[in-house]
Amino acid sequence: MTCGTEAHSGPSAGVKERPTPPQEPSRPDRTRGVLQPIMTSALSTERSDIVILSNRLPVHQTERDGKQNWEISPGGLVSAMTPILRDHECIWIGWAGTSTDGPEPFTHSGIHNVPITLSEQELEGYYDGFSNRTLWPLYHDAIRPPEFNRRWWSTFVEVNRRFAHAAVEHVSPGGLVWVHDYHLQLVPAMIRRKRPDVRIGFFLHIPFPPQELFAQLPRRAEILRGMLGADVVGFQTRTGAQNFCRLSRRFTSTGGRGLELRFDSRRIQAREFPISIDFKRFESLAQSPSVIELARNLRERLNGVERIILGVDRMDYTKGIELRLRAFQELLRSNRVDPAKCVFVQVGVPSRERVGTYRDIRASIEEVIGQINGEFGELGVTPVHYLYRSLPVEELVSLYCAADIMMVTPLRDGMNLVAKEYVATRVNNDGVLLLSEFTGAARSLRSALLVNPHDDIGLQDALEKALNMPLARQRQAMKSLRRVVQRHDVYTWAREFFGALAA
Repeated sequence: MTCGTEAHSGPSAGVKERPTPPQEPSRPDRTRGVLQPIMTSALSTERSDIVILSNRLPVHQTERDGKQNWEISPGGLVSAMTPILRDHECIWIGWAGTSTDGPEPFTHSGIHNVPITLSEQELEGYYDGFSNRTLWPLYHDAIRPPEFNRRWWSTFVEVNRRFAHAAVEHVSPGGLVWVHDYHLQLVPAMIRRKRPDVRIGFFLHIPFPPQELFAQLPRRAEILRGMLGADVVGFQTRTGAQNFCRLSRRFTSTGGRGLELRFDSRRIQAREFPISIDFKRFESLAQSPSVIELARNLRERLNGVERIILGVDRMDYTKGIELRLRAFQELLRSNRVDPAKCVFVQVGVPSRERVGTYRDIRASIEEVIGQINGEFGELGVTPVHYLYRSLPVEELVSLYCAADIMMVTPLRDGMNLVAKEYVATRVNNDGVLLLSEFTGAARSLRSALLVNPHDDIGLQDALEKALNMPLARQRQAMKSLRRVVQRHDVYTWAREFFGALAA
């Protein structure tokens, strides 16, 4: 098995090579840990039957009262995985968020964390460069032109090897390794070469592009061979899985038919596993007295406006934030919306502030918000309220509960869990989800008000329709949406992936 990196098959710089753990002649029952806690003493030797790898650890450091603390991080992957992994002994390997020497392995919220240290130079090449200036825009329909820099590639290979080396050290014989997302696409093959005894899963959280876009990637075959090191390769949609299979057959020596591949005499399963949320948690939060009071206070502070439109996004050029704000601006200009009766609340979660493109998009969005408020604001009337920060989950849910319309309008998105979180909190079956048809969530949330965010007139009309939708129609649509999200929650997602991996 190769992934185009054999020339660098030695240990990562600064990482001492250790003996490969012994292999067992037969694999244990891998259904352990799918539905039941793993009974093992693995953590005492820093080994586990389940090892998770992602770019970041599920926690981040905060300072409170002069003390450093670890807190669960916001974000789709962490939100989806932590409810599952709290019930199972596992090791999570990821970057600790600092360019200095990271902390020693530690346990938080029942998850054993193994930090990976990255230097400033490595962050520039692996994260800021190849991951977020090459892969990210290319995989999101090249909304922004991807940049190709050969120096980034070598760093990307080295960092992927470091993650793979950590997994090799920490996974028990015959265990499961689950690798997450586009930053670590070379890791499955690297683990495979050292630990053929383990089962390896890879899940891509962002879209996987069609042939005509992926073919632009200078290292396309190496990326595909890296992913082909997994036994199960998961995608948000069936289209993503089909794209991967077509490209693997085109650019590598992969055989097989349909979504089942044959590579290096192994069977590889490519499938869609649409990620979801902990429905009961968000529903319960929406019914808690503290959140109900927060939502009530929020509406009162907005001077009793009749309609609240909400957007909650990472600050990213793929999210379509400026387009939805422009649609709102045009409704105000055409007098189809009264700024005294309707308010737009936009939450922008800081993201990739090291990358210049992201600083630019923030400045552009804030300029539009300033234009709208300057043009239509009055004393006591602010058409757009803007929060640039991460919010505690109770405050976020209170916004979901207070909002009459949720605008989720990415130009391209792997899934988008915000849409599902909003649906889960609508316990009275009211509210309107205005959802881009270019999200993975649109495949299942068919009762939402689906829109093409590239169509400015269509987006304006859809927003006006949402603002004036009769309550009976809202409830009909929301009941359907809630059934879908409740039936296919995060536990279903994890159970299906673990089940496929254990087969």
